[in-house]
Amino acid sequence: MTITDAAPVWAEGTALSRMSGKEFALFQGLIHKEAGIHLSEAKQALVVGRLSRRLRELQVGTFGAYYRRVEADEVERVRMLDCICTNETHFFREPRQFEFLEQQVFPEWTARAASGLLPKRIRAWSAACSTGEEPYSLAMTLLAHFPPASGWDLEILASDLSTRVLERARAGLYRIDKAAEIPNAYRKAFMLRGTGSQEGHMKAGPEIRSLVRFERVNLNQARYPVPGPFDLVFCRNVLIYFDAAAKAQVVNRLLDQLAPEGHLLLGHAESLTGLTPRARSVGPTVYVHAAKTSRLGGEERRDPRRIT
Repeated sequence: MTITDAAPVWAEGTALSRMSGKEFALFQGLIHKEAGIHLSEAKQALVVGRLSRRLRELQVGTFGAYYRRVEADEVERVRMLDCICTNETHFFREPRQFEFLEQQVFPEWTARAASGLLPKRIRAWSAACSTGEEPYSLAMTLLAHFPPASGWDLEILASDLSTRVLERARAGLYRIDKAAEIPNAYRKAFMLRGTGSQEGHMKAGPEIRSLVRFERVNLNQARYPVPGPFDLVFCRNVLIYFDAAAKAQVVNRLLDQLAPEGHLLLGHAESLTGLTPRARSVGPTVYVHAAKTSRLGGEERRDPRRIT
């Protein structure tokens, strides 16, 4: 498919508002190819709204001209995807999942480590970390249950498609009103209140910041450049943007990175039903490998972390 320039719609002091159906189809196809994100025709207004500002910044006159630039320029293609991505998140989102980890998974890990069956090492991956609230929430929770002073080695990889939100996540700076999302004990132990020029903000403290490493990872790529396996993989509220084929591919690649006795956590509106036979549900949108040993018996998968 090719396009020709329509009459310029960019001009000083005016809003860019028109996108043809052919132009939308081109962006629709490119975004799906690059990021796996499926945009229905109903999303055309959203695409216009999110890309218009970038066109004005570059003083590009038409969406067609911008498409050709994006197609030829990898750096601008990343900027375009930054504009398209939705990055809504909160501290301790999906609280039932944190309760499940604290009440069921963590006590088992602690007991098995005390018995010498597992090393005192936990590796986690927040695979769509957005502005950082999720990995920092996980860092607080892990530090509270597995203190390094007791010999635990903790590591969190946080990744996202958007370079823009990764910059914000690395900064770890948030509005003070988001403090209400954090349990009081964790907020006092791990967050810093801003003063002076930073009044009205809070910052992730050094103890949790030291656990988290941020990297750009595109979940639509064939191989993930991450050092698995991971005991916990968080990929919440991401699959909803993919079509069925892309969902299955992403899920199977995530399971490839999950330790044999690890846990995969999805968003509350997401499910693996019909996507893969490789995983089974054990909690509120919490999954393990289908062959994972349970207390009720079943096939055993050897955990490479197990001490023998």
